[in-house]
Amino acid sequence: MVKLRLMRMGKTKQPTYRVVAADSRSPRNGRFIEIIGHYNPRTEPSEISIDNDKAVAWLQKGAQPTEAVAKLLRISGAMEQFSGAAS
Repeated sequence: MVKLRLMRMGKTKQPTYRVVAADSRSPRNGRFIEIIGHYNPRTEPSEISIDNDKAVAWLQKGAQPTEAVAKLLRISGAMEQFSGAAS
């Protein structure tokens, strides 16, 4: 099963994240299939850059987003695109 989830990057106490499509059995910072975007929570406001086309393609293939990624996808507009494409 493929999950859309966050992969932690950056130095100690200075996290940045990649939004990736990864096999659900692989570890958090282990193998991934594709990078979908980036998330930097340390800036004000937080930087979110997600390739909505890639995200929607993965959602259509049945990938399950984690709670945090689902929230980021709602902010970026990918969830609206996905629900519009599904109907």
